[in-house]
Amino acid sequence: RAAGGGRWLPWLGLALLPLAVPPAAAPGGCPSACYCVATPELVTCRYERLEEPPRELPAAVHNLSIAGSNLSILPRAAFAARPLRDLRLLRLRHDNIHTIEDMALQGLPALRTLDLSHNPLLSVAAGAFAGVPLLRTLQLNQALLAAPLEEQLALAMQNLTLRRLELAGNALQALPASLLPPGLEELDLRNNSLQRLAAAELRSLEAPELRGLRLNLGANPLSCDCALRPFLAWLRSAGSRVPDARSLRCAGPPALRGAALLRLRPEGLVCAASEGGEPGQLETASYVFFGIVLALIGIVFLMVLYLNRRGIKRWLHNLREACRDQMEGYHYRYEQDADPRCASAVGTP
Repeated sequence: RAAGGGRWLPWLGLALLPLAVPPAAAPGGCPSACYCVATPELVTCRYERLEEPPRELPAAVHNLSIAGSNLSILPRAAFAARPLRDLRLLRLRHDNIHTIEDMALQGLPALRTLDLSHNPLLSVAAGAFAGVPLLRTLQLNQALLAAPLEEQLALAMQNLTLRRLELAGNALQALPASLLPPGLEELDLRNNSLQRLAAAELRSLEAPELRGLRLNLGANPLSCDCALRPFLAWLRSAGSRVPDARSLRCAGPPALRGAALLRLRPEGLVCAASEGGEPGQLETASYVFFGIVLALIGIVFLMVLYLNRRGIKRWLHNLREACRDQMEGYHYRYEQDADPRCASAVGTP
């Protein structure tokens, strides 16, 4: 059996030989720190702790993904070491990028999708996205948590013709109106801190250049009080613009927690708080006012009693004397009726 098993060892070695070839030997000049999937057109560099984009990328690459590195800063022409005229999708997730300088994407004229999700962005230059005229999708999920960047991004995006913008997981409390370029078709606002869309925000969505915009609003802590009524009415009239409308749920108040938004009635949304106040503040103030009124009534009643104490004392004395006279009269009649002599005198003809 040992001799028979030995005959298979050479074949087993030949079968495992391709797995021992390092990534640098991949066809088409695949970078040594990365690997190419199927063809050099798809390059993935994962958790290699790169401090700059690889320079030996295949010229024919279409999709490039760099994840788990430490790029920190995207300088000017960060990917221009070798022309990448066919690159259409660039993913830079979890790369600790905090600064994007002017013309950082220079040399990528065919780029259509840029993914910068899960990076602690602190600074985005006004010309950060210059040189990518065909960019249509920008993904910034969980990338705006380190600093408020709406003004910087608005300047950087003003010359783009975006069709899809992803801003999920950024703790946004309001609709980022400055980040909605004309012609935008899809906006992902899932998993933020939106309690509602205010009337002014709803009016901005009805602008002619944004009437085709679709919003994803799932996993937001919607507050189902009376301030939600305009948004609920808009949602029912323009439900096709919110693809995940059926999945929207109330996060508060406790009585409506978990309730489906589209099943609510406007009259069922009560005002549990005054404008800008804490929940229950209006109700608490009502109880306090009612208690104060009762206390005032009690004080007035005691003052009336005190001021009329002599008359009340005289009235109580007279009442007591009247009751005493009445009881003595009843007692005399009872004694007369109980005397047997009076009873026999009445019975004798």
